[in-house]
Amino acid sequence: MADLAATFRKPFAEQVAAFRLRLGDLVPTVRWDDIERSAHDRAFMVAGAVKADLLTDLATAVDKAIAAGTGFETFKRDFREIVERNGWHGWTGEGTPGGEEWRMRVIYRTNMRVSYQAGRFAQLREGGFKYWVYRHGGSHEPRPEHLALDGLILEADHPFWAIWFPPNGWGCSCRVFGARSKAAAIRRGGNPNVKLPAGWDARDPRTGAPQGIDRGWDYAPGASAADTILAFRDKLEKLHAQPATDLIESWLDGPFKRWFEDPRGAWPLARLSDADAQKIGSQRRVAELSAETLAKQRRHHPELTVADYAKAQATINLATHRVQDGENSLIFVRDDPSAPGYVLVVKATRSVEGLFITNIQRLGESDPILSRLLSGSD
Repeated sequence: MADLAATFRKPFAEQVAAFRLRLGDLVPTVRWDDIERSAHDRAFMVAGAVKADLLTDLATAVDKAIAAGTGFETFKRDFREIVERNGWHGWTGEGTPGGEEWRMRVIYRTNMRVSYQAGRFAQLREGGFKYWVYRHGGSHEPRPEHLALDGLILEADHPFWAIWFPPNGWGCSCRVFGARSKAAAIRRGGNPNVKLPAGWDARDPRTGAPQGIDRGWDYAPGASAADTILAFRDKLEKLHAQPATDLIESWLDGPFKRWFEDPRGAWPLARLSDADAQKIGSQRRVAELSAETLAKQRRHHPELTVADYAKAQATINLATHRVQDGENSLIFVRDDPSAPGYVLVVKATRSVEGLFITNIQRLGESDPILSRLLSGSD
């Protein structure tokens, strides 16, 4: 359990994104298998939870555990408080300390592992690794089929991964690593002597899955959502303000830095409040920085670093002044003596279906731009 806690208390952006993609679809269910396989990529469920308020509270508790890495003990306290507040009774495990501990651990571990592996799937695809390596997780009571695959090296596009990408059942802790060469795959624990067993994709008629995979687990968690995790602009529009903002900021440290070095398309950099978006007639809330605008910015403001652009959301949230600049443009000024000052311009397209950051610059102490802007500020 110590290793599990150590791993899952270090959430990474893709893991958080993989789980939050499910927050927009809270599915009431009676049994654990009411939804199966890749449906879990885009929907959150807890077997037996059918009330909307209960599902929302449970989803929030799991999101907290994943995004903040608060651990199992905190999740247990949250779970008990949610169950009592919502009057949820009759759930599997209720009534005995052992049964309740087991159920809470199942909910916690399953969501942690599935979101973790879905995020890893996205990372591996984005990384462009030629080979993937299957590694057994070191369970005390290993499934022999999983143990037999330990060290298996296959190309990333092999159909094996669509079925056998872990977790492959309740409690499975197997992992997958990426490598750019056979030699690198061996360094990551790959073993060229481990071969794909015959019948690896043959279905057991009792479970509908290959032997060694629990019923309903014969899919790659996150595979159907991987492209969305890596290009998730549309999904952000459907999330509530705080989860959307949290998700945008969680990508600044890694993915945004990589995009910044080789920009293509547009990057979702900040979210406007409903009130600010309405001021400029925008149907969207998420403001994007285009590769073209970044190129222009680099010509006119070469002093700006990736850290400056990462201040976009803070500039909007903590703006000391908002200046309406025509019908479709809003200027945010953060003039705070205790923090670096910035000016950020957001503009809605004429079709009001696009929303872009068109300018970012530092605000100097005696910058003439300040007095000019503030003459029309709110």
